[in-house]
Amino acid sequence: MLSRVNLVVLLTLVGGMQSAMADASMDRVLKELEPEERAHQVCNLRGIDAVRKGSHLKGVDRVTTTVQKPALFKDNVVTAKGGAVRAKNRWYFLDFTCAVTDDQMKAKTFDYKLGGEIPEAKWEDYGLWK
Repeated sequence: MLSRVNLVVLLTLVGGMQSAMADASMDRVLKELEPEERAHQVCNLRGIDAVRKGSHLKGVDRVTTTVQKPALFKDNVVTAKGGAVRAKNRWYFLDFTCAVTDDQMKAKTFDYKLGGEIPEAKWEDYGLWK
């Protein structure tokens, strides 16, 4: 029979393996994308984490690079002047600059400026959803 300590260690190891498997699966999906799309997706993922940690918004679950105007990708940097972030089913304007690795698999930096809430009446115009 497993002791509580051994059970906690075992569950921690299993959780770590699941996380590693999820990371490997994500890497496989990302590698199938074109470099520019891969950079956008990597920055979206990094943006979720960055805004969760660095803002007052709770429940952040989506970032999109292009709402008001197209994001630019040049020299492994995604610049979004008109993106958005969703938190608790509300959307907010988001501008950001995100540098990625040469293979576009990881975000190296993510600097952002959070804007005001986007009125729900404008969501359809911007291609946003609940």
